[in-house]
Amino acid sequence: MANFELKLPKMGESVAEATITAWLKDIGDTIEADEAVLEIATDKVDSEVPSEVDGVLVEKLFNVDDVVQVGQIIAVIETEGGGTIEVKASAKEEKTETTKVVEEVSQTVVAAQNTIEPIITSGDRFYSPLVKNIAKQEGISQTELDTIPGTGKDGRVTKNDIKNYLASRGSAPAPVSQTPAKPAKTENAPKAEAPVIASGEDEIIEMSRMGKLISKHMVDSVQTSAHVQSFIEADVTNIWNWRKKHKDSFKKREGENLTFTPIFMEAVAKAIRDFPMINISVQGDKIIKKKNINLGMAAALADGNLIVPVIKNADQLNLLGMAKQVNDLANRARTNKLSPDDIQDGTYTVTNVGTFGSIMGTPIINQPQVAILALGAIRKVPAVIETSEGDFIGIRYKMFLSHSYDHRVVNGALGGQFVKAVKDYLEAWDINREI
Repeated sequence: MANFELKLPKMGESVAEATITAWLKDIGDTIEADEAVLEIATDKVDSEVPSEVDGVLVEKLFNVDDVVQVGQIIAVIETEGGGTIEVKASAKEEKTETTKVVEEVSQTVVAAQNTIEPIITSGDRFYSPLVKNIAKQEGISQTELDTIPGTGKDGRVTKNDIKNYLASRGSAPAPVSQTPAKPAKTENAPKAEAPVIASGEDEIIEMSRMGKLISKHMVDSVQTSAHVQSFIEADVTNIWNWRKKHKDSFKKREGENLTFTPIFMEAVAKAIRDFPMINISVQGDKIIKKKNINLGMAAALADGNLIVPVIKNADQLNLLGMAKQVNDLANRARTNKLSPDDIQDGTYTVTNVGTFGSIMGTPIINQPQVAILALGAIRKVPAVIETSEGDFIGIRYKMFLSHSYDHRVVNGALGGQFVKAVKDYLEAWDINREI
């Protein structure tokens, strides 16, 4: 028999950890290769972790709601064959050691826990549920936790940071504050929220996990980027008539719907090639110019939340390939079957607010990108039509394009010229084009 160590897989360059939401297998269960063992959630997507081998689950190293770092061993599967894996022993020793430390400390701080205030995120410092739980069990106050140096992403305090701190805690006095600690005042510090008092007739609804993540993502984006908008109206009459002519034959031939989305995405990809400085990210005082054009496509979920699957290398797809990609990602988004890779590495995002009847919107930038385009509803409107024989009034299909961009790095000229380029590509649509 041999032991295979199941590790938390890499889920994109910006994802460093995940929370275990459910174990799909119990100890002693038989597992087949590629069969899901557990479910996890990141700040971007929910996913399953499959087994890479056939075998029997013999050990779970984490519980539901534990936060696991990418690359950490989360389970051990016994397989046929000889040999053992050394890392298993070290992982078990680490867990056993941590368990002993928690048990020993918890026995001495039961009384203290009742007087310690809950750990909260202070300022720009984020604490994971695992760190908060360990701090609570070991009697670490908010003030004391804030002094622990963090080695995780963006200075986060990790489980190892707390363990190392505990190892030296006995030999060094913990910081003591005679008065309640007050966060340092900064110009950009968020204002405290005013308390909301619910009356007896009000309904209190707990935000979903994804709702909380989206809320934080939106607030972080507004606090990061200087949002400005440019608006332009596009005449899409030729596109409307062309799609009406070809949608039935496309459905019959491909077995899929021909929507407006791939047409719009193609125009956006072309405009990004013309204005590559829209396809960037900001890191400190440096600009990262992206080589690939990966278009995020905001999609509505059944519960009302939004997710943004990504069309990779969108500028390299023809219209048929774009339509296939759009339909596949939209269908898998609706059925919650997107993989972590499907929502990674986007460089520019498009959202269709016209789906809900809005004629325009001011979307919030999807960090770490610097711009996002909102597509308004297509409407039949009277318009002035210019011809060689003079101007006249006619009925046209038009829509508004709303472009939000980060004014720190995208000035008004670039932001306006880009959305104008999208308009020009849409209005220059060839009504004789084949697909």
